[in-house]
Amino acid sequence: MKVTVDEPRMMYELRQLASFTEPSTEPARAGETAVTRVVFTERDGEARAWLKELAEAAGLVIREDAVGNTFFRWEGSEPALAAVATGSHIDAIPNAGMYDGTVGVLGGLEAMRGLQAAGFKPRRSVELILFTSEEPTRFGLGCLGSRLMSGGLSVEAAQRLVDEADMSLDEARSAAGYSGGLGEVELAKGVYAGFVELHIEQGPRLEREGVPIGVVTHIAAPASGAIVVEGEGGHAGALLMPVRHDALAAAAEVALAVERAALGTGVEDTVATVGRCEVFPGAVNSVPSRVRLSLDVRDVELARRDAVLASIVSSCEEIAQRRGVKITPAMANADEPASCAAAVVDAVEAACVEAGVASIRMVSRAYHDALFMARLCPVGMIFVPCRGGVSHRPDEHAEPGDLAAGVRVLAQTLATLSLGEAL
Repeated sequence: MKVTVDEPRMMYELRQLASFTEPSTEPARAGETAVTRVVFTERDGEARAWLKELAEAAGLVIREDAVGNTFFRWEGSEPALAAVATGSHIDAIPNAGMYDGTVGVLGGLEAMRGLQAAGFKPRRSVELILFTSEEPTRFGLGCLGSRLMSGGLSVEAAQRLVDEADMSLDEARSAAGYSGGLGEVELAKGVYAGFVELHIEQGPRLEREGVPIGVVTHIAAPASGAIVVEGEGGHAGALLMPVRHDALAAAAEVALAVERAALGTGVEDTVATVGRCEVFPGAVNSVPSRVRLSLDVRDVELARRDAVLASIVSSCEEIAQRRGVKITPAMANADEPASCAAAVVDAVEAACVEAGVASIRMVSRAYHDALFMARLCPVGMIFVPCRGGVSHRPDEHAEPGDLAAGVRVLAQTLATLSLGEAL
């Protein structure tokens, strides 16, 4: 089956979606598109309304759940069967780019429209899912919508989430027009026969190797939280060096220990990051008494990731004793990695052959909504190259031809899964 992708339309819609943004806090540079679109804000609502107009024009049936996950359904000839799904997110961290997540949403819509234009008739219904709050920007927890859908986040834990303005998740979703009990968001296993997410790679391998499609086999999972270092503050001039218990100096050692623990595995799939450092009292003439570090550790192998966490905890204990400070690691979540289903991987590779594009198998070191959809159904992911492997920045870029190739592969994969038996 030949699926035609309307490349100019797809690129126009990506640019239109990028226009729903808060003003950038950084000076614009030529060729860059800065996007800030935080969940449940006015810009997020405008983008969602615009996307629903596109879906309605394509004849899709729309429903929303209590947290704003939005489902666009193309009814199949046997609607009682478990549906096949695709999708991603449109929320963007501050000063991000225009392709992360959005390619999976607008690309999914374009794949469905391409199949419609080709005269394809799905057996299983095909759904495009817009997931709520994949980014942890507002509530500090990524993949909020898909976590709730898959039962990966309890209602009680969700109700404890607050943003930096101390607004709760319930208050924020209500203000954005979403009501109903959070317990209604969770879906039963078997609702979907399979899920395939199209995404930019967010890494350099595809571009480096000149391959247009990455077929994901494993998705790394994060263990994230905070490490709090408590020392003793004092006057920067009066507190003598030999008796100091400087929380920031100790925290610097902790950050280096995090890096050392990840490098110590000798495996490139292990990554660990300290991305935030909050220093109290934060005065130039005061010895820091307390520091809060963020911690993010990821791997595609659970045992190896947890060994890195254990190494970090051990280092914290040694640094605390030696420097006379208190160090408290506290994990917010420790999710399990996911393996893509062999049947979905095979379907994606067969679609690449059908579309006449080369592919390679690879892992995803970034995590996505597919990680949590794997708790509900067999999943797969399709990666397309992004320039320099850059993401979460205004210079994030994907070539239109590569995006079109990804959409063609997605369309053929959805068609195969829609016509097939249960995976």
